[in-house]
Amino acid sequence: MEPPRALARIGGVLYLVIIVLGFWQEAFVRDRLVVSGDAAATAVNLHAMEPLWRLGIAAEFVLLICAILVLWILYLLLRPVSRDLALLAVFLNVVSIAIEGAVAMSLIEALFPLGNAHYLEAFTPGQLQALASLAIRSHAYGFGASLIFFGCFCLVIGALISRSGYIPRLIGVLMQIAGSCYLINSFALLVAPGVANRIFPAILLPALVGESSLCLWLIVRGVDADKWRALTHAPRPAAT
Repeated sequence: MEPPRALARIGGVLYLVIIVLGFWQEAFVRDRLVVSGDAAATAVNLHAMEPLWRLGIAAEFVLLICAILVLWILYLLLRPVSRDLALLAVFLNVVSIAIEGAVAMSLIEALFPLGNAHYLEAFTPGQLQALASLAIRSHAYGFGASLIFFGCFCLVIGALISRSGYIPRLIGVLMQIAGSCYLINSFALLVAPGVANRIFPAILLPALVGESSLCLWLIVRGVDADKWRALTHAPRPAAT
């Protein structure tokens, strides 16, 4: 198999891992354990299924490792289109990954008030439950902030894909739509939470379509190796 095509398929598989882990965390961990508006019920669930909660946190960091590898692969694949834009995409996604990793610690902090440490006796059960819920809510907002940078990354990557000639232009357009949806959702969360609640999760469905399309194309078709190689060895315009 041609090296760029093999690299693309490795990236596609890693991207699929990211999508699957992200869906599992949201649907089978957080949605299962976190009861919206009920701190007491959430605390009971965290007590009863703490191993599942911790497994979800570990999966988050596995996801981030895969995200770094996918970013590296996309940079190598799209660098021939524009090195400058590819680097911009890298910087944007690195910021997104760093924020996401930092706010994931809030999920661990949610367990601290629910422990058995002696100093926790200074708080009432209701206060401890509220602290746990606040940590989880903080994660939701921090994750939304990380998606601002990821949304910008999707816009840049979409532009590179559209210009590449060796990945379909439609996938580039879908990635740019995905980026726009992430930006709308995240800024709505920060500026108008009520609006965000009304448009979520529908606003993210186009994002899922865009990312899934890129993921599946990389796995099934990879890139056109001849066009990639031709663009890689094309002469660069002289600096002015």
